[in-house]
Amino acid sequence: MAKDRLNIALVSDFFCPNTGGVETHIYFLAKCLLARGHKVIVITHAYGERRGIRYLSNGLKVYYLPFLIVYNGASLGQGPASFPWFRQIFISEDIQIVHGHSSFSTLAHEALMHAGILGLHTVFTDHSLFGFADASAILINFLLIQYSFANVDRFICVSYTSKENTVLRAQLDPQRVYTIPNAIETSFFYPDRKQFFENPTTVIFLGRLAYRKGADLLCEVIPTVCHRYPNVQFLIGGDGPKRVDLEEMREKYGLHERVRMLGMLPHNRVREVLVQGQIFINTSLTEAFCMSIVEAASCGLHVVSTKVGGVPEVLPDEFVILEQPVPKLLARALCDAIKMRETGRLMDPDERHKRVQKMYQWEVIAERTEVVYYDAMHDHVNTWRERLQRLLSLQRWWGLVWCWGNLLGFAIALFMEWWQPRKTLRETTAKTKTQ
Repeated sequence: MAKDRLNIALVSDFFCPNTGGVETHIYFLAKCLLARGHKVIVITHAYGERRGIRYLSNGLKVYYLPFLIVYNGASLGQGPASFPWFRQIFISEDIQIVHGHSSFSTLAHEALMHAGILGLHTVFTDHSLFGFADASAILINFLLIQYSFANVDRFICVSYTSKENTVLRAQLDPQRVYTIPNAIETSFFYPDRKQFFENPTTVIFLGRLAYRKGADLLCEVIPTVCHRYPNVQFLIGGDGPKRVDLEEMREKYGLHERVRMLGMLPHNRVREVLVQGQIFINTSLTEAFCMSIVEAASCGLHVVSTKVGGVPEVLPDEFVILEQPVPKLLARALCDAIKMRETGRLMDPDERHKRVQKMYQWEVIAERTEVVYYDAMHDHVNTWRERLQRLLSLQRWWGLVWCWGNLLGFAIALFMEWWQPRKTLRETTAKTKTQ
């Protein structure tokens, strides 16, 4: 089995041309799986005029489905109504493994449900950490995650902290959950020695300016550090609801010349901004795996970060200063990093880049993900009765709602099989390809 070629569908609401950790992960994972000889497609929702079937420069085939976007880039749930779309794609592409990404992606959850109805194997990668006490977390854990994950074959989490979080939230068997970190394309993130040594001490922040990303912490840390070090500058890339707070902080303390707001950055400009500094600060309040600190380290920057979630697992101690998400403590940690810079005690940027190259490689991530696929392929495919029994075993009343949704999906599947049999659909697809 280990040498079999697989037909894989990667599904998420979050993909190119949008930028972000999930989008980058799917793109480079698909690229490496293609290089390993597998057939890979991506299914996502339409982005503006980008809809229908598109081929990316690396030969990756992408289905941009015309689904309505309702919140934060996620599509409106179609339920059983989206089954014909997924059935058409899965059968015509002869898909064996459906791999969903991100707990926030409605499209991924629907794809897992429809794949199960069609008897396909399923894998899910969880990229986020959730709480257990706030109302939104309770709602998504209880109403969605447990039931959506009930019949998934295997799971991947991007850190050990993320694995523990997912196992507890979804009540999963830990033996079915793998830990595989993210990676970066280090050839895109390399140092600029001239700017590193000749630019004044510059601290970089790149991320969404929102509460979860610690924008409030940043508002308190910056004035403290600027007061202690009059020559230090800050570059802030990103946008979000907390941008106004940062603008007000800058005006209140008269820091317009020292704190530059760059706004939202396309991914191809990230390296251009990172290499202008020597220190990177991450103020996130929760993170499963922080891609931005790996990108910064690859560009030769020293990292100061909050000690939350899976962040302590990402970089070795000599690359990062970790501190609790408390303004006074984080400001002190940043001042320590600035002192290291001014006394010439920071690691050489090229040496840091070489070490990151050895830590995170997409080829290794793809190889490890491949192992998960083959493991899932050995699993027994649940019958319709077994799927319904698993849903009912979680919680009877809400389980009944999910059972009715699955039963409706089964009914649509039977109708579609009568109206357009798989054999006919495959023959039509093969005829189209030869023309």
